Amino acid sequence: MSQYLAREPDNNGLVNYSIEENQTWEFLYHRQMDIIHGKACDEYIKGLEILSLSENKVPQLPDVNRALRKATGWEVAAVPALIPFGKFFELLANKQFPAATFIRRKEDIDYLQEPDIFHEIYGHCPLLTDPVFAHFVHNYGKIGLHASKQERVYLARIFWFTVEFGLIQQANGLRIYGAGILSSKGETVYSLESNKPERKPFDLMTALRTPYRIDIYQTIYFIIKQFEDIYHAMDSSIISKIHEAIELGDFKPTFPPKPQSQSNKKMDSHDC
Repeated sequence: MSQYLAREPDNNGLVNYSIEENQTWEFLYHRQMDIIHGKACDEYIKGLEILSLSENKVPQLPDVNRALRKATGWEVAAVPALIPFGKFFELLANKQFPAATFIRRKEDIDYLQEPDIFHEIYGHCPLLTDPVFAHFVHNYGKIGLHASKQERVYLARIFWFTVEFGLIQQANGLRIYGAGILSSKGETVYSLESNKPERKPFDLMTALRTPYRIDIYQTIYFIIKQFEDIYHAMDSSIISKIHEAIELGDFKPTFPPKPQSQSNKKMDSHDC
């Protein structure tokens, strides 16, 4: 259950955000822009330029959609705060990325469990302007649409370690492409500079067998060399590889179990 309610767009697809909500977007936008250069991947920076997001008010989905459609044929679809897996895959299979239309309150400025419009638009949408990455997400949606409940659990791991928390090795150094990192002040720095997490080359079978927690900084990041690495992982053999991973079993978690009394929050990170 979400503590937030999505804002209802009018007949033109526009939402009348309050002064406080626009100020929240402005704060988050400038906070991230101050730290992502030299850390975000080239395709993400280019995508920001293509989208030309507003700096001082929450972007309206029709404006974002015009830029996305021109670049790759994608759109953003307004949804409630949380949606079922089935609806999520259905939207992706139709080249629509789900975005809840609410923005976090001040008390949740550094983290909220459910993804808000800042995470979805600022974190995810810039890379949807890249054709190879956009094809990967489209194929992911089509495969997930027909997957079983158990198979979707393992597909979620692929999404988590790539779309949300992926790193990429580029000519100018190790860079971020995961939206969960790029919409987070703390994890943007931690993912590249901390000596605590393990950073390893992306391997599909390893990722499928690796558990994760949503309420802490990640203990493992997978590194790709180019987006073709994950695009080719989403082929017709993915379901058989998931069943192979199920048979082999999960690796031992690299993080401690969550204490029963601990809330589902961590600083500066986001669920997908």
